[in-house]
Amino acid sequence: MRVRRSVLGTIGSVALVLASLGAVTAATAGPAAADPCGFYETSSDAFYNHCTSDGSRVVIKVEVALAPDYERCVGPGTVWLGSASKIQGAYYTGRTC
Repeated sequence: MRVRRSVLGTIGSVALVLASLGAVTAATAGPAAADPCGFYETSSDAFYNHCTSDGSRVVIKVEVALAPDYERCVGPGTVWLGSASKIQGAYYTGRTC
């Protein structure tokens, strides 16, 4: 009886540790998924997030539906590009500004 109680206690402890690790993983994955690097869309808006720690400004090409594409200089962080229904994508051109 004592061995079975010890085994059940060990299994319970392992399950608790694994559940805690899962909660930590979910908590750390949340903010990164909210603002990914590069182009991303929400249900209504399009954004470009320039992820950098050196403060650089880069040129991105913004692809627009039913209008000419254009280039834009962006600094670190997230910039709003427009409505998700109008913006088809955006990408880094390989140049700084």
